[in-house]
Amino acid sequence: MSRETKVNESGQRTAPARSATGPGDRLVRIGAIVFFVGTVATLVTVAPLFLGTDPFPSAAYAVCMLMGVGFLIAAGGVVRSVWAGSPKRAAGRT
Repeated sequence: MSRETKVNESGQRTAPARSATGPGDRLVRIGAIVFFVGTVATLVTVAPLFLGTDPFPSAAYAVCMLMGVGFLIAAGGVVRSVWAGSPKRAAGRT
């Protein structure tokens, strides 16, 4: 998308289009990032078990819990989006 102003049929300039973000979109993005960090941590901590090297200390396995935390954060964002878009909430906004 270009960020230039456009001219409509009547000759008026229009502002560039912005991406619309919903109420829970930021939570979903943060949850995905945290989940990804947890996934990488899981791969790093499990790899020594398959490679036959010394395993990481138990504290390293706690970082793997970020997968679940990220999933919960993202699920909270989805619930927030659904809650904000419910018909009862939409009727109250009009």
